[in-house]
Amino acid sequence: MNEQGKLPGLVSWTGYLALTLLLVLPLSVLTVRSGAWQQGLLLYAIACFGSALLILLSLLLLLLPRFAHWRKQVALRMLPALPGTVLVFSLLLGADVPRIHDITTDTEDPPTFAKAEQLRGAASNSLEIERAVIEQQRDAYPDIQTLLTEEAFDDAFDRATRVANELGWEIYREDRNAGIIEAVDTSAIMAFKDDIVIRIRTNAQGTLLDLRSVSRVGESDLGANAARIRTFAAAFQQQG
Repeated sequence: MNEQGKLPGLVSWTGYLALTLLLVLPLSVLTVRSGAWQQGLLLYAIACFGSALLILLSLLLLLLPRFAHWRKQVALRMLPALPGTVLVFSLLLGADVPRIHDITTDTEDPPTFAKAEQLRGAASNSLEIERAVIEQQRDAYPDIQTLLTEEAFDDAFDRATRVANELGWEIYREDRNAGIIEAVDTSAIMAFKDDIVIRIRTNAQGTLLDLRSVSRVGESDLGANAARIRTFAAAFQQQG
């Protein structure tokens, strides 16, 4: 039995571990940004799920009568584990999306990249179209569809370029004659890079815009590419 004024070792160690895992979070981000993304994501997962386990342990300690005298200390020591625990929920939400990283508005004739291959590097995901991925996308993201506008081709091209710039995308190919815009979007924290191609064509209905967004690394994008296309579509329509 611990004396009433002496802090139990278990309570102390939960605090030390919570602080350690909190420090691992920025370390994992720096590791990913340095290029070692697989190792960085492993550290990130350890920090997040470890924090969640510490929160569960702390809650258990709060309920046990033998730790009643130190409930305030237990609660204070669980605070550093809260950020990682919150991030766990974002990871769990991403588990509901298919493990794909290539999303397009045109599943029958997806836009193709020309310059992206030169920038992605040998270790990046392939840009080849996989029919199995297309089928998964159709089931998971039925709302991702071709954008249709009544405005002229040049106006639609200019608006697409403007929206891409406003969203912070770095345009590295702009070919009006081919109706193609290629760009890269870099995530704010991990600095993951995803390539985007916008294809603009006309038919009897008007001007059609199709997008394709592909992650450079990773098997699953946790829904990021679909969200990016939705954001572009909303911004494009809002400016119309």
